[in-house]
Amino acid sequence: MKFDLQKSIAILERTPDVLTTMLQGISKDWIHTHEGEDTWSPYDVVGHLIVGEKTDWVVRTKIILSTSENKIFVPFDRFAQLQEKQDIPIAELLTEFASLREKNLTELTTLQITEQDLTRTGIHPELGEVTLAQLLAAWTAHDLGHIAQISRVMAKQYTSEVGPWKAYLKIVN
Repeated sequence: MKFDLQKSIAILERTPDVLTTMLQGISKDWIHTHEGEDTWSPYDVVGHLIVGEKTDWVVRTKIILSTSENKIFVPFDRFAQLQEKQDIPIAELLTEFASLREKNLTELTTLQITEQDLTRTGIHPELGEVTLAQLLAAWTAHDLGHIAQISRVMAKQYTSEVGPWKAYLKIVN
């Protein structure tokens, strides 16, 4: 599929609701479970998404669209959420994520991005030159990847409990 800003926004605006439906009101056993050492729980993923809302996607969009000659992105700390308080209830994190996402999508919309803008570039510290379209497509795919990650982490908690159905359940293998 060719990148389309409106199609991406349709996904990005739904992510907070998807995560809230998946995670709010369920036991901490589901929220804080992970796949082993150095892996993330659903709680960690929500924290990561919050950090991204504060420091990544829209910040980098503005760098690309700016008139500044410096188009270099500040490196993104993909593990910053692990340094935050770990006792904040998931409901509060989900509310914060939803609020930040709504603010960012409103801001993105007010930028009135054109087709020409989508070809403008910035410099990623590891990947080099990237276009605005690539950044925004990555934001969308990033959301979907983390939704899949949360589903996988949760499903794997029943790997042994599914018995012989394990052969049919790729998500637990």
